Amino acid sequence: MAALSAAPAPVSARRSLHRLHRPALLVWTAFVLLATGWLLWLHFSEVPAERACRAAQHSAADSLPGCAYSAFTDANNLFNVLGETLSWSAVAVAAWAGAALIGRELESGTARLAWTQSVSPARWLAVKLTTAALPLLAGGGLSALVFGLVWTADRDALVTEWTWDRVFIPRGPLLPALLLLGLAVGTLAGIALRRTLPALAVAAAVTLLIRLYLRTAWQPLHGTLHGFWPVHLAATAMVLVLTAAAFGGAFSLLRRRAR
Repeated sequence: MAALSAAPAPVSARRSLHRLHRPALLVWTAFVLLATGWLLWLHFSEVPAERACRAAQHSAADSLPGCAYSAFTDANNLFNVLGETLSWSAVAVAAWAGAALIGRELESGTARLAWTQSVSPARWLAVKLTTAALPLLAGGGLSALVFGLVWTADRDALVTEWTWDRVFIPRGPLLPALLLLGLAVGTLAGIALRRTLPALAVAAAVTLLIRLYLRTAWQPLHGTLHGFWPVHLAATAMVLVLTAAAFGGAFSLLRRRAR
């Protein structure tokens, strides 16, 4: 009877997690849909329009009125803005994970209450991380897939070099890997500090520093591996190693703190 009464606890924990973090999920979903729509709009509308303008200008003596340049409508500028946003999005994920996902529940005592209801600390953390990681990986993977397809198809209009971070990061699995790293760092900061605002600040700062360090770590690979995919996959491997270390540290620290 005791086993039967304890069985629903993980399911109940998942449901409460979904309710608690539904606003964050809605914001993330909206961001992914906006980024995907932005990319598709550039590919199907803005880039063809600019190609048509260039073709018309080549056959005309003067520039056409409808082809006037604007920094706010230029396809390459808009693509670069989105690329920069995606490449730094892991910092926002880390801040959210440190504050709302982990730090707030430890600070308020909600986590310890869950641990007294047949949910072990490790199980509690595993459920929270799974609930957060799946949407992050799905959204990051979709954004990276569409980003890479659009950049490859429209390279004649999008002159950004692939070695620049705003193309190099969002063009493949490095983007979801960085999002996962942000989740891991935020989790570790939340468990270590157990306070919402300090965990938010430290998680964001540490992720920012790691992101800047990784840029210096993978830049030399551009000169030795040359091709995009070998460099990208090597950088992804670096990020995944750091992510595994951060997750391992988070679980280890939680075990000690929960005693």
